Amino acid sequence: MIDSNDHPLDSMYERIAELSGESDYDAYWERYYEHPLGVDQYAHSIALFSKELRLWSEHDERPFARRAFAYHAVREAYMRRRIVETIQAGHEPERIVVVCGSYHASALNVSAALPPMHDDELAQLPQRSTRLTLMPYSYYRLSSLSGYGAGNDAPHYYELMWRMMQKDTLHELPHHYLSGVARELRQQGTYRSTAEVIEAVRMAKSLASLRGSIQPILADLQDAARTLLGQGDLSVVAEPLTRLNIGTAIGELAEGVSQTPIQEDLNRLLKQLKLTRYKTAVASELALDLRENRRASSEASAYLDLRRSFLLHRLRLLGIEFAREQGTRQEQATWAEHWTLQWSPEVEIQVIESTLLGETVEIAAGYRFQQRLEQCNTLAEASKLIAIAVRSGMIAQLEPARRVLQQLAVDNRDVLQISSAAGELSRMIQYGDVRRVDTSPLVPLLEQLFFRGCLFLTDNCNCKDEVATAMMGAIHELNVISQEHDEAVDGELWLQQLGELMRRDDLNARLSGFACAMLMERSAIGHHDIAAEMSRRLSPGVPAELGAGWFEGLSGRNRYMLLSRLSLWQQLSEYMDGLEDEHFMRALVFLRRAFSTFSAAEKAQVAELLGEVWGVHAEQVAELLTGELEQKEEQMLDNLNEFDFDDF
Repeated sequence: MIDSNDHPLDSMYERIAELSGESDYDAYWERYYEHPLGVDQYAHSIALFSKELRLWSEHDERPFARRAFAYHAVREAYMRRRIVETIQAGHEPERIVVVCGSYHASALNVSAALPPMHDDELAQLPQRSTRLTLMPYSYYRLSSLSGYGAGNDAPHYYELMWRMMQKDTLHELPHHYLSGVARELRQQGTYRSTAEVIEAVRMAKSLASLRGSIQPILADLQDAARTLLGQGDLSVVAEPLTRLNIGTAIGELAEGVSQTPIQEDLNRLLKQLKLTRYKTAVASELALDLRENRRASSEASAYLDLRRSFLLHRLRLLGIEFAREQGTRQEQATWAEHWTLQWSPEVEIQVIESTLLGETVEIAAGYRFQQRLEQCNTLAEASKLIAIAVRSGMIAQLEPARRVLQQLAVDNRDVLQISSAAGELSRMIQYGDVRRVDTSPLVPLLEQLFFRGCLFLTDNCNCKDEVATAMMGAIHELNVISQEHDEAVDGELWLQQLGELMRRDDLNARLSGFACAMLMERSAIGHHDIAAEMSRRLSPGVPAELGAGWFEGLSGRNRYMLLSRLSLWQQLSEYMDGLEDEHFMRALVFLRRAFSTFSAAEKAQVAELLGEVWGVHAEQVAELLTGELEQKEEQMLDNLNEFDFDDF
């Protein structure tokens, strides 16, 4: 029995391919319907196929798949009506071409058993207002690879086959196809000889003969290409086969063709914003200055680049790949944007598809934004949506996005997520004025996120080293916010939490060292406190991995500050001297990782400082520490990568 939700033809087509001995239905169709070239043979074959297929399928479709049966009956009745109307309009039946699936062919002959849809039946059908347009399609979009249900595996191959049929040279198709594969391989740097192509053609013809046909089909050609030109390895010929099967052709629309509302709106905006000249297949660079142009004669001209930016960001939100944003060259230049603009029929398709979201770019972007907002369940995604709203000039969407972020923040204790969201808000607040967006409603939310970041900082710092690196980034983000928004957030609370993190022995040592470096940088602790903390952390009684890990965190911030403190290096030297061999190796693992991020100049400065500590000439220390290692020494250092702490 067939499920009423399934179409009985789906499994039937697979069964037909199986009974014919072909790998799939496309191969069956090409071998038995495309290649036979007798006069009217194709039309007669299709008529017979349609008749037999319907007799076979309707037996199950009528009782078990009623919806599918009724759907086809209504469609075909309407198609017969349109054929009758066309004939009645004065067109000769012999000059009318009906394009349809082969399943429907035998049902389109008007008869007493299959009458056209009459007026009363037509009136009962649901009516909807529509606007029609032509859509440029690429071969990729027409292929089944793109997910197009009515597509085939190889549109370019079938175009080649059709052209050779028109020239009555179908027998030459294997030569053209397989030589094309060899040509593609040569362009990739893989040479294949003419003899190998000839052998591949012979093999394809032999495979066709084994299946009872004179002319090889696509499956035979691909098998021959893989065996002879790929030397049995599909990966060698996969890309050439894809290029020859699918192709890269892209269609285009003629001038004056009817367009959808969103196409018309976009064209109007491009003209209004003086971007029409970028609507070409050649990529062009566009630099935008979002600041007001005070020399402009009107407000529209004064903020031309800002309005351009709003449009380009809205197109990105819609997935319309007309513009790609590039990184700005000026650090912290929130007023500058750099874009690469390039038009293509693929972009035209994306614009047309956006009609489903709204009739204008603004409405469609708003609808897409709402869709993403409803699916949002993380702080990171919510903060990104706020950024999108600001960059796109979508003021109406800013408040609902803010509420969603506030809701998600209520129970969140993950400082990594909190700092990321707070950092995004901070940047929006900073350059909101440039985009003429009132970001003041975001300030209380930034305060809330920052407070939660402070509140749960130490809890999150009880973590493994694998997480510590990410936490250092989060701490840096919150520290920047505390400085740049000192009037809005509680900076004193932040410094208190950093001090707590620095002093706690039960938290990750790297993060405690990082907090110490940050407090030193902000002059929040005195020289005496720094010396005491270093003495406590770098003492023989502290486990080696904790002491060296603490130093690694300390050295991860403001190297100039560290390199200017001789006492620190003296304490580090004394600490290492006091370790036994086994503990020395444990410490060396962390210190090696810490110093791996130092530049050559910084390492030279360290050598000078150690020379002064050891009472040795700085150049001698530098030569000793920066010279090439012996093979035995390199092996010993490499072994540190596999150092097992559990052995101790």
